[in-house]
Amino acid sequence: MLQFIKLGGSLITDKHQPRAVKADVIASLMDQIRLAREEHPDFQMILGHGSGSYGHVPAKRHNTRAGVRTSEDWQGFVEVWRQARDLNNIVLEAMHAAGLPAFAFPPSAWLQSNQGRATTWNLDPLRSALAANLIPVVNGDVVFDHSLGGTIFSTEEVFSVIAPELNPDQILLCGLEPGVWLDHPLCSKLLHRIEISSADEILAEIGEAAGIDVTGGMVEKVRLMLRLVAKLPNLQVRIFSGLQPEDLYRALCGESLGTLIYSDPANKK
Repeated sequence: MLQFIKLGGSLITDKHQPRAVKADVIASLMDQIRLAREEHPDFQMILGHGSGSYGHVPAKRHNTRAGVRTSEDWQGFVEVWRQARDLNNIVLEAMHAAGLPAFAFPPSAWLQSNQGRATTWNLDPLRSALAANLIPVVNGDVVFDHSLGGTIFSTEEVFSVIAPELNPDQILLCGLEPGVWLDHPLCSKLLHRIEISSADEILAEIGEAAGIDVTGGMVEKVRLMLRLVAKLPNLQVRIFSGLQPEDLYRALCGESLGTLIYSDPANKK
């Protein structure tokens, strides 16, 4: 069973403060992943994480998502990469401390785009890592772009590139919110399921994320995942909170948490 896990930047950092990592939260999440792997030796995983208060802060300052053209823009591009890499190293070290065989695959090293759309990538090394029972780790990152010079890909966008080739069984988007709110920021109406047939109506009502997020917040997450389940009808996506001590473990083991996004009603759980 192959599962993609995304740890949201707002979950593992305080997105309102630059470079504010939540080390205790990260350690707990890694322990839950370790326990799930120990109990289910057949589980394969690709772990992704957002850039949170590391990459998003310089990305907003330099407007890197919109393109990289001047010398100053390229300095910003490098700064966003460096900050994202710093957080990536923290996550990798936490994984190793938990006994997880993590191996980094930063998208800037294997993915290129044109006008913000992925055009070329190489997943052969990532496949080899999975075959060796390692855990490939990707992250929100800068990428080189043929038209824009450079831009930023969120973890969800990276998943959207690799999922059609690797066919995961489920994608777990683990963040702060318990699911997708229909009335953010009031947060009184939680959606338990989003079927592709109701996509347009739902997207029109979902609010934006709080804090700094240069890649579109919750609306864009849901939009990308709906496109993905349209391509992969057997795929299920769950959006849920990782704040409770065992929720990531429970989701990995198949429990129904948060908001389920799906295409084929026969596959919902």
